[in-house]
Amino acid sequence: MELHVRYEGDDDPEKCSARKLARFDLATLHRSARSTPSGIVLDPYADRALSPDDERDADSDRAGSHGRLVALDCSWETAEAEAFKLDGPHRSLPFLVAANPVNYGTPFQLNTVEAFAGALCILGHRDRAEEILGKFRWGHTFLELNDEPLRRYADCSDSTEVVEIQSEYLDD
Repeated sequence: MELHVRYEGDDDPEKCSARKLARFDLATLHRSARSTPSGIVLDPYADRALSPDDERDADSDRAGSHGRLVALDCSWETAEAEAFKLDGPHRSLPFLVAANPVNYGTPFQLNTVEAFAGALCILGHRDRAEEILGKFRWGHTFLELNDEPLRRYADCSDSTEVVEIQSEYLDD
């Protein structure tokens, strides 16, 4: 699965997980929405949760997103407006906890590599998630913190089931 990043460049380059992925040729950075290919857009403001069903849709290419995940790397203040400029089905990630040093332990505040890794696990590509997280000292911690929910989300048949499981974690 190809990983593409609409890169705004408004964060600390030393802490930017998207730039590190690009340095290792694990993701492609794009400086404009027009140059960013369509794919399943990881959008924290999307109305529908990512589910394994989205992988089946991408595989059949109904959404024009065959084998691509697209993330937006920008500040949280501009994320909503910038995300609307990206083509493809927009999907939010369900409840996951950040393991990166900046947002450790904070639900829903994932950096780009964590968002990709969470999405890859949900879509059945856990080996690829481990590969990209392996470039970060704390990467394995993300999978450890989120092991149970990621496995449960990956077993869902659709977005509705993902949201039901997410509710269990939010109720706790």
